[in-house]
Amino acid sequence: MSKETNRRDFLGYSFAAVAAVGGAASLVGMKQVWDPLPSVLAGGFTTVDLTTLKAGEPETFVWRGKPIFVLKKTAEMEQSARDLHIGEDRFIIAIGLCTHLGCIPAWKKDTWKCACHGGEYNSSAKQTFGPPPRPLDLPPFSVNGTSIVLGEEGPEYKKIAETLKA
Repeated sequence: MSKETNRRDFLGYSFAAVAAVGGAASLVGMKQVWDPLPSVLAGGFTTVDLTTLKAGEPETFVWRGKPIFVLKKTAEMEQSARDLHIGEDRFIIAIGLCTHLGCIPAWKKDTWKCACHGGEYNSSAKQTFGPPPRPLDLPPFSVNGTSIVLGEEGPEYKKIAETLKA
């Protein structure tokens, strides 16, 4: 009788061990499914070095699949509450999608022009002509020395965003 009891205990312990290993493996699998992919995490932030920009010539960067316009303003370009001041330089940062229908405006001399319906934005990203209902949108950013990190909300972003709401 004691041999049957020991065998039964052994089978019970074996079943419990297999069930515990299977449960742990399923929890590990669920965690891997729920975690974001590394490509998603990497796509969340983009660093832009502002020292390489030439005054009066906007550069286009990609952040989360959207074009981002960064313009280093010349002395002749108008002052704006939207200007980002870093040292002696002024910059405009904007999501490069027309606020009318989402087209990508092109830089022509001193304005961004949308070819779809004739919308125009000045060097401060404000709409000056055509159907766009508002200025070009402001992406979240933070300043890190002479570079900006797109995707983070820094104090400079919050200050400019507050002036846009007013």
